[in-house]
Amino acid sequence: THGFALMVMFAIPILLGLLWNKWAGGCAGFITGTLYYLAYAGYYSIDAMFNMYRDPSFIGNYIVGGILIGYIAGALNNGSFNFKRMLGAGMTAAVTVGVLQYVLNYTVSYGAWMTQADPYFSAFTTMLPMILLGIIAPIVAKVMTWYGIAPTKKY
Repeated sequence: THGFALMVMFAIPILLGLLWNKWAGGCAGFITGTLYYLAYAGYYSIDAMFNMYRDPSFIGNYIVGGILIGYIAGALNNGSFNFKRMLGAGMTAAVTVGVLQYVLNYTVSYGAWMTQADPYFSAFTTMLPMILLGIIAPIVAKVMTWYGIAPTKKY
């Protein structure tokens, strides 16, 4: 469920980046990333022995990752409705943020020992939702353009 929640949280910025522009994607990533960070850290800090708001990997994984995924998707797509370009931009953005999350979880996270204990499984559980998002989001964006549900006009 955590991977699915991240897919939903990252889907909004990547869709806005693909359909509108890089600034809309980055802004949506900041908003959704901040809300997810506050909710996740607050929920798990109640019973934890330490304050999860201070975990530097949370800020990088959620806030910076959200900004980057929307901005990269929008910058690489550049307002195009070509499916191949959307797919390339979406996959590049998703894989980049997935690698960033894995590196942060492996190095600076409070629970880095869990990632270091089984790095292959951790890479799998980090990258699989991101790769699926990089494929599903451009498909949804392309279907939205078919029905005219895009904030920009086709020329």
